[in-house]
Amino acid sequence: MLDALYRIDEFRHLFTERELVALRFAEIMTTGARDVDESLWDELQAHFDDGEIVEIATVIGLFNFFNRFADALQILPASDSEVKE
Repeated sequence: MLDALYRIDEFRHLFTERELVALRFAEIMTTGARDVDESLWDELQAHFDDGEIVEIATVIGLFNFFNRFADALQILPASDSEVKE
């Protein structure tokens, strides 16, 4: 499934419309949060209630923070063998 996220256009059929809207929101929030436009907001509200939108935005924001924090401190992800230990 992770591979499908990297090539979302090729694997759109694996996701529900609701999931695709959330993924689009995540991408835009990550690459340029000010680019969340009225069209995307309308799509979000069609699939999620206000509380769910806040939860999704919180998770996206936290993961963006963790990634930037790790990048700034040059913390590399653990290898598969390190995770298993």
